Amino acid sequence: MDKKLLKICNLESKVEEEKILNGINLEVNKGELHIIMGPNGAGKSTLANVLMGHPEHKITNGDIEFEGENINQLAVDKRAKKGIFLSFQYPQEIPGVTVENFLRTAKTAVSGEQQSIFDFKFLLEEKMNLLNIDQSYADRYLNKGFSGGEKKKNEILQMAVLEPKLAILDETDSGLDVDATKTVAEGIKKVASEDNAMIIITHHNKILDYLKPDYVHVLVDGRIAKSGNMELAEEIEREGFAKYKKEVLDESNSKSNC
Repeated sequence: MDKKLLKICNLESKVEEEKILNGINLEVNKGELHIIMGPNGAGKSTLANVLMGHPEHKITNGDIEFEGENINQLAVDKRAKKGIFLSFQYPQEIPGVTVENFLRTAKTAVSGEQQSIFDFKFLLEEKMNLLNIDQSYADRYLNKGFSGGEKKKNEILQMAVLEPKLAILDETDSGLDVDATKTVAEGIKKVASEDNAMIIITHHNKILDYLKPDYVHVLVDGRIAKSGNMELAEEIEREGFAKYKKEVLDESNSKSNC
């Protein structure tokens, strides 16, 4: 079975006239967990938005291939239907729309199949049990009055229901205390499988106390300056990102090598 899922080659982008990404090269296979770390303003959230097809982020060079298909020109909804999911760094409140109704509508839109109320209720209960979420949660208005931890748990629930091939979690641990971070990490592990892949974007390694990523990447100034494993994350925890701002990219990250 082909494990290749995502290939990013020499990706450059801008917002209005400001260049943000400066040549991203990255490959993600099924069954892998990738962590992208970097200082504020490095381009982490920009990368997530470009992968999802945000219209304000314009690709100026390079390619994004998903399951062997170039998706540079695909709209957001088309990418979602192909199996790409992006969690929000700051989830929005939607008064009047329950968690269950929102998720059923999203499942219909992504799958292209109308979701039976009763069948979907069974599916939602199954996923909520998997993630240890109280069933009453389904009747609450989406993110209305939710704590930070509840909002992030809701993002994981969405991922579990939609079952994407590639999930991109942008700062999913931002603002969470230790208990909430652990809960979110446990949810991520339960949803992860050999048939999907995840990219988790963060600027610290608190969530890595509970996850075991296959790869850790350091993003600085719109480029991946270095890739490694947990040892790299531990090095960043000790020394910070300053050294990577001064280093020249090695040949493995050069355009000619993609």
